[in-house]
Amino acid sequence: MARPPRFDTDRLLDAALRLAATAGPCGVTMTAVAREAGAPSGSLYHRFPGRTALLAELWLRTVERFQDGFRRHLADQPLPTADAARVAGRAAARHVVAWSRAHPDQAALLGYGPEDFDRAHWSEEHRRRADRGNARVFAEVGALAERLGAHGAEATERLTLALIDLPLSVVRRHLRASGALPGYAESLVEDCAEALLATVSERR
Repeated sequence: MARPPRFDTDRLLDAALRLAATAGPCGVTMTAVAREAGAPSGSLYHRFPGRTALLAELWLRTVERFQDGFRRHLADQPLPTADAARVAGRAAARHVVAWSRAHPDQAALLGYGPEDFDRAHWSEEHRRRADRGNARVFAEVGALAERLGAHGAEATERLTLALIDLPLSVVRRHLRASGALPGYAESLVEDCAEALLATVSERR
């Protein structure tokens, strides 16, 4: 039976993540990642043809892990009622903070954007993969709006603010200021989400 590779893709991306969390995307170079992982440069180039591919995979792995949990919370209350939709919305907002608390290095990356990870030069497949992930998230947000009886761009904007933008802003502010999230952060974003979700229902 063949031995598993010593330097697999996840191990190399974990090394890139550590560098990005401390120095930002500019700290992620092929040489630095190989050094951080203790891997020969050939192992790195065997899996990533260059720095742009490495940055794309690092960004996409992080975002996809975050999005998977977020979408699960939105779909976790399948009953087509406004009350169930609000429960799902609060849980999704709380997830943003809870996931960030559990994965601070990955959360630090979400303080950037794909452009910081050289999206302009990604392969077509990497761009399609990113677009598919974002489309799935916004489809779930749109479905939540429907369950709240709301329609249109304003409803989607309010839900995006409540469930994504506001929780992420809390995470970014505290991680940048002190590197740690306060114990009340989950409750704070959940309460704010509840208040905004109520305005969506009121305006339907």
